[in-house]
Amino acid sequence: MHARAAVFDLYGDHLAARGGWAPIASVVRLLAAVDVAAPAVRTAVSRLSREGWLEPEEREGIRGYAATPRAERRLRSAWDRIYRTTEQPWNGTWHVVVCEHVADRRRRDRISASLGYLGYARMAADTWVGPRVSGELDTALEGQPAHSFEGRLSGDGDGLARDLWDLQGLARAYDGFIRSADRLTDEVPALTRQPEQAFAVRTDLVHEWRKFLFSDPGLPAQVLPADWPGHAAAQRFDRLTQALRPAASTFVDACLAGEPDATSPARAALQSSD
Repeated sequence: MHARAAVFDLYGDHLAARGGWAPIASVVRLLAAVDVAAPAVRTAVSRLSREGWLEPEEREGIRGYAATPRAERRLRSAWDRIYRTTEQPWNGTWHVVVCEHVADRRRRDRISASLGYLGYARMAADTWVGPRVSGELDTALEGQPAHSFEGRLSGDGDGLARDLWDLQGLARAYDGFIRSADRLTDEVPALTRQPEQAFAVRTDLVHEWRKFLFSDPGLPAQVLPADWPGHAAAQRFDRLTQALRPAASTFVDACLAGEPDATSPARAALQSSD
């Protein structure tokens, strides 16, 4: 797990609900449980601060970092998608974005990656289409001039989905997640009695699930195969993360309170599920 992603996961899954701030020492200790070294954590936090995602903030004489408003918006959006906290009905229209050509390749790649993360697929050189309007579109475009509109497809929506997104590859990835989750299920009762291990395993689960945000556009059921494995994968994810949450939260609260370590980082349960 890369330190940058681990820090994002920690703030989104645990710290956002606890005020969005934590002492840097607590962040280091928490991520040691998922085998992220202290120097890597500190470097990642510093970079995220320079990029405007975190900001240094001292509370009661303790140095820490808080999520910026920009980070709060991104984390809220990401966690709404991860836990599907809001219903996303589909009215049958597609959102089309026609972006003025970006000459700089690195900027063009950044915009492409951002649009892909928001669920858009490239239909033509500078034309993107997604199943619904994204509230983060302006941020993704980085100020690049663009026209956007909603329209109904005159044709087969299933075919459009298959053409623009790698649904077969995505289905295989979901099947793999299901197999790993099923192997892990038997370990859960023991993990609920081991807060640090519960935190480590749950963090890895969230981290693996979060990767789907970059490949799954959140297509409506109307254009997905009837046996779409994403639904079963989501059920496994929900069940496991809910079962592990109380013990994981106990470990998080202990680290934020600066309590002494009770156990050493252990990953055997997760490794057994690989």
